[in-house]
Amino acid sequence: MRILITGASRGIGAELALQLAAEDQHLFLVARTEDRLREVANQCNALGGAGAAVAVPYDLAGILDKPAGFTTLLEQHTDCLDVLVNNAGLLVSKPFATFTPAEERRVFDTNYFMPAQLIRICMPFLERSAAASVINVTSMGAVQGSAKFPGLSAYSSSKGALAILTECLAEEFKTLNIKVNALAFGAVQTEMLEEAFPGLQSGTSPQEMGSFFKWFVMEGWRRMNGKMLPVSDSTP
Repeated sequence: MRILITGASRGIGAELALQLAAEDQHLFLVARTEDRLREVANQCNALGGAGAAVAVPYDLAGILDKPAGFTTLLEQHTDCLDVLVNNAGLLVSKPFATFTPAEERRVFDTNYFMPAQLIRICMPFLERSAAASVINVTSMGAVQGSAKFPGLSAYSSSKGALAILTECLAEEFKTLNIKVNALAFGAVQTEMLEEAFPGLQSGTSPQEMGSFFKWFVMEGWRRMNGKMLPVSDSTP
């Protein structure tokens, strides 16, 4: 399969890329940090052979105003995608009362508007696949009735918006043969978690979550559409 993964330079995105490369999938890896992204791509190519992964360094903030630039860049590498994984995200832990509208917009831009715009950009590529899939990464904080945590109002709300978009697009895309699902991850011991909550220890490693993620990217989505699947070892 031809799979585009955002946020692929570290954390769950990098681990997913490595595990998919070992399964002989063809990957297009997107992230802002070029050096780290190319390092992950090189590791993928060592596992899956030359050409298994292509690094596509790009700041996705650019697609909000100038989507044609990313379209042109992607066309240099492929004319078809089987899976789009919207994994890139921004977690800011801050009391609601101290958030400025500009800070909230930045979180929503990264966690909702950029994934939504990337789906629009990738639609022609996905429509050329015999059976395509969009997988959005949300959060357990976006699951209604789950435990909520102080400081994560913008993060959880933006991920909740992405979850609702997932359900809406699953209906809109039925005639296009594109399935749309979301995975709501619980806490995983990644750099993003450690930056937002120094000292917090999660019981789930990126490798463990990456293994489940790999299964869903390759097989799980085929039996689901419009679903947001909670992926956590705790009860909401």
